[in-house]
Amino acid sequence: MPKTRQRAAVLGGSADDVEAAFYEALQHGDIEQLMACWADEDEIVCVHPGGPRLVGAQAIRVAFEAMFAQGAIRATPERVRRIDALGAAVHNVLERIDVLTAEGPQHAWVVATNVYFKTAEGGWRLVAHHASPGRSEVVEVTAPGQLLH
Repeated sequence: MPKTRQRAAVLGGSADDVEAAFYEALQHGDIEQLMACWADEDEIVCVHPGGPRLVGAQAIRVAFEAMFAQGAIRATPERVRRIDALGAAVHNVLERIDVLTAEGPQHAWVVATNVYFKTAEGGWRLVAHHASPGRSEVVEVTAPGQLLH
């Protein structure tokens, strides 16, 4: 991993820097770098597509270690939507997941929301990652009256 991204996650950087470090850690299967992106809080939360709510660093670490045992996760964030405030940032991303199948390289889509807080001791850190299965054709609803629920 490039030293700049690793340093950004360790020192806090911006929410964008921590997000870049998070996805680089996924792509390299680097559990230490991935966990460095998370806040040191008891209530951090992670939800993988179709999975349970994981609360706390230990539960999150164990889940990612199990995933990394199968190899790195080729997730690339695309079409990021950002809401930034003084001490919080919410990023909604479309994750393109590249997988190698018997038919050759394929990709799947995951819709994820990443929430970052600016912490006193560590700068910007991830406090929530919530991912849901996407569809092969990515659709965004932006017009009024097209609410799903």
